[in-house]
Amino acid sequence: MIRIQKADDRHHSDHGWLKSSFSYSFADYYDPRYVQFGPMRVLNDDWIAPGEGFGMHPHREMEIVTLVLSGFLEHRDSLGNRAATTWGEIQRMSAGTGVYHSEFNVSESEPLELLQMWFLPGAKGLEPSYETTKFDPESLRGNWVPIASSSPEEGKIAHVHQDMAIYLTELEAGGRAEFRQSPERKTPGRRASPERGGDARTQGRRANRRRERACLRVRRRRETDADRSAVTITGAAACPART
Repeated sequence: MIRIQKADDRHHSDHGWLKSSFSYSFADYYDPRYVQFGPMRVLNDDWIAPGEGFGMHPHREMEIVTLVLSGFLEHRDSLGNRAATTWGEIQRMSAGTGVYHSEFNVSESEPLELLQMWFLPGAKGLEPSYETTKFDPESLRGNWVPIASSSPEEGKIAHVHQDMAIYLTELEAGGRAEFRQSPERKTPGRRASPERGGDARTQGRRANRRRERACLRVRRRRETDADRSAVTITGAAACPART
């Protein structure tokens, strides 16, 4: 199953130090059309001002994966973990039976941009845990690179306690990447690669141009004896005009 949610369909909030776009119902925002997608309960696109962040707060029974797009995110938790992650790194926290944590932009001069994703776990009552992993940004070019999965790889693919996987790809203008899967599976997608060599400004905040400019194609195709769903993402230069 593939459902397209346009950027303008998201809920936008501005608290000054925190600017967010919610793909699904979150905090004071509720929309019955957008509550969750399969096990994905939260997909937040956050901008956090220098030196700001979230103080210690609790979570339970949730898998939380954070992808930093620019800047540095410092994590601390009640398990004794402390880490700072940036682009090229992933942090995953399994809240399980309960954990407290804080998240802050450690820079006093640069804003922090990130995507945070929450997933319902495959089983309840898990022991809380936390890890950081790394991926090579250069390996994303034209490739689907797994960064979190129920089939983890130590130090490279974070362990999510759910039947799912998160992939990243980066395309040059005109480049294409196709993702195929069985039709009964669900595929949420989001543009996430930071732009090289400069910024774009949108409503006073830095925007990652590559995530703002891409074409998405969704189609059904038949391969051998099995139906497949296919998503094709095309770099901006190859996007045709709307008709």
